[in-house]
Amino acid sequence: MNTTLILRSAFWLLLLGFLAWDFQHSEPVDLRNEPPLIAAGSGQAAAGGHCSMPD
Repeated sequence: MNTTLILRSAFWLLLLGFLAWDFQHSEPVDLRNEPPLIAAGSGQAAAGGHCSMPD
């Protein structure tokens, strides 16, 4: 067999396996509770800003 084909197949199998495992073990994302990424002009401050900002 071609080495490139084996490596390509192994990569995709590992990637799909990891994604399936992650999907099964992660908490579901609550899209309604997520802070806005860009709050331009909405009057609402964007959350999750720079990590050195004081609270």
